[in-house]
Amino acid sequence: MSERTAPTAPLRARAEIDLAALRANVRALRAHAPGAAVMAVVKSEAYGHGAVPCARAAVAAGASWLGTATPEEALALRAAGLPGRIMCWLWTPGGPWREAIEAELDVSVSGMWALDEVVEAARGADRPARVQLKADTGLGRNGCQPGDDWAALVGAALRAEAEGLLRVTGLWSHFACADEPGHPSIAAQLGVFREMVAYAERQGVRPEVRHIANSPATLTLPGSHFDLVRTGIATYGISPSPELGTPADFGLRPVMTLSASLALVKHVPGGHGVSYGHRYVTPGATTLGLVPLGYADGIPRHASSAGPVLVEGKWRTIAGRVAMDQFVVDLGGDEPAAGAEAVLFGPGDRGEPTAEDWAQAAGTIAYEIVTRIGTRVPRVYVNEEQDG
Repeated sequence: MSERTAPTAPLRARAEIDLAALRANVRALRAHAPGAAVMAVVKSEAYGHGAVPCARAAVAAGASWLGTATPEEALALRAAGLPGRIMCWLWTPGGPWREAIEAELDVSVSGMWALDEVVEAARGADRPARVQLKADTGLGRNGCQPGDDWAALVGAALRAEAEGLLRVTGLWSHFACADEPGHPSIAAQLGVFREMVAYAERQGVRPEVRHIANSPATLTLPGSHFDLVRTGIATYGISPSPELGTPADFGLRPVMTLSASLALVKHVPGGHGVSYGHRYVTPGATTLGLVPLGYADGIPRHASSAGPVLVEGKWRTIAGRVAMDQFVVDLGGDEPAAGAEAVLFGPGDRGEPTAEDWAQAAGTIAYEIVTRIGTRVPRVYVNEEQDG
C-alpha cells in the first residue's frame, strides 16, 4: 500500500490516517471490555488504513493481540517487526503452515484437513504449532460443527498436543448478527459456544483464550467478552451498525479522512449533460468541479448521483455517474480554484460527510467504504508519535 508520513506537495488525492485517533479508539475499546484482552484486527490492510502503521499504533495503545484473515497478512506483520501474539484464520489447503509455525503465529483450525496439514508442518519444523480451534456456533461460514465433528477435531488436537506437535491456545467463534440488537441468534450462539468450550475443556483442552466477541459485541454484549475481544471496524472509529449508535456514542473517532484536489472548475450552460450516459443534466447555467477519484480508487459506482462531497464548506452531490478515475460535482455557480480541497468523508468535525453517509448513499456498509479505497490513493499518516 502506498504510504507517506507527511505531505510534501499537493496530492491528487489522499487518505489521511490519524494514528492518535486510532490509539484513543483502542483505549476506549479496552474500557468497554475491562476484563478481556483486546485483539486489534488489521486484516485487509487494516480495513484500508494501512496494516503496519495501524498495528504499531494499536499495540502502543494496549492491544495485546493482532488479528488478520490470511496467513500472508500475518507473516507480513512479523516481517515488519511486529512482536507478540498474531492470529490468522482464513486458510486453504497447501497454505504456509510451516512459515506460520516458525513465525510463532496462532493459526485457526476448523476441520480435520487443516489439523492434518498443521501437524505435518509442525513435524517438519520440529516445533509445536500454536492452534486455535474454531467452532461454528451458527454463522455457517468457517468453523467446526458441534456434535461429532467437534468431538473428532478436539480429540485429534489433544492427541497431537500429547505428541508435542501443537498447543491448543484458543477456542473461538464468530457472531452472525451481533450488530442487530436483540436478534435471537445472539443468545443462541452464545449458548452453543459455551457448550462447545465446556466439552473441549472437559476433554482436557486448556486454552489461553476463549473468544467470540467482534466489534458490536465488544460494545454492547459484555456477557460475550470471555478472555479476548476482537475489534475490527471499531478500531478505526466507525460504528459497526447505525442501530447500535454513532462512533461518538461509544467514545470512538473515525481515523480516515479522504480528500482530493479539484482538477478543474468550469462554467457550463443549462441543459449540459454530465458524465457517462448523461444521467445528470444541468438544470441551468452552473459551475462544475472535477474530482480526480473514481471507482479504480474505490469510490463506489453505486454512489453515482448520490455521494456527498464537501467543497468550500458546502455539501455537494456527485453529478451523474462515477467514472473509473473521476467524478463531477455541481458547484451551483460557486467558483473555487482548481486545486481546492474536496473532502469525501472524515470524522465530520468540519461538516464533512462521514463514511456512514457514503454507505447510505451507496446502499452498503461503512466497512466497505473505507476498506475499498485502493492503493492509488496515498495514505498520509499524522500524529504518529505516542501521545501523552
